[in-house]
Amino acid sequence: MIRSGPSGPLPTRWSWWEDGAHDGVTNMAVDEALLASVRPGEGTWRWYGWSTPTVSFGRNERIVGRISPAHLAASALGAVRRPTGGRALLHHRELTYCVTLPLAAHVPWRAAYDAVNQLLLDALRFANVPVDLAAGAGAVPPDGPVCFDHPAAGELTVNGRKLVGSAVWRHGDAYLQHGSILLHDDQPLLQTLAPAAPPAPAAATLAECFPGVADDRVGQLIRAAVHESVQHHGAVRLRDESDDDGWRAVVASHHRHFSDPAWLWRR
Repeated sequence: MIRSGPSGPLPTRWSWWEDGAHDGVTNMAVDEALLASVRPGEGTWRWYGWSTPTVSFGRNERIVGRISPAHLAASALGAVRRPTGGRALLHHRELTYCVTLPLAAHVPWRAAYDAVNQLLLDALRFANVPVDLAAGAGAVPPDGPVCFDHPAAGELTVNGRKLVGSAVWRHGDAYLQHGSILLHDDQPLLQTLAPAAPPAPAAATLAECFPGVADDRVGQLIRAAVHESVQHHGAVRLRDESDDDGWRAVVASHHRHFSDPAWLWRR
């Protein structure tokens, strides 16, 4: 059984959604729609994949003058800019999740960030992953190295190497946290976008923690452990994936935003 500490700002009702693989714009549009649809007392935990290897850039990360459209096109990678902060991250062989939840204005965003990461820490340790919380002074600046170069305070590491990348955004009384748990370290492929940048240090991976176990099986183990950890904090229901025209319209409006080159190349 998972034993965890105080839940802090975590809600007591959760919607659990194991979604499929989509292109980067669709994934970000769905996550932004979830943020816009947050309901009092209820959070959503969405797992999803990527239909093609995709680099996502942080909301405020500067890529103009550092990464050229030509290099991006030649890389054959999809590209999208997240609604959350942080730095460049390659989504390929990984477990990607999005957490949305209500967060009252007087509660600091860091309280939600720490609570979600503590929940993950409990789940990963339950799954026998020797994970720890990174120490440090705070967040890493958005114009620094790529995401897995350096863990920010509170991120999850194995033997000092980053295993889980996290990025957040707060809008009014709603909170969004993105996370990537690496199955394999494909981050060096980002070198093709900025060849002059120094090579990134190796990241930690779930493949090292589960040698010889198929990626699909590892994914099932981790999602099951997180599900139990979430359930420890409240009631969990599967998301209703009905053909709701209202929901589709909300996603479509955000899709137009994330597909706009002016958003991708905003800075």
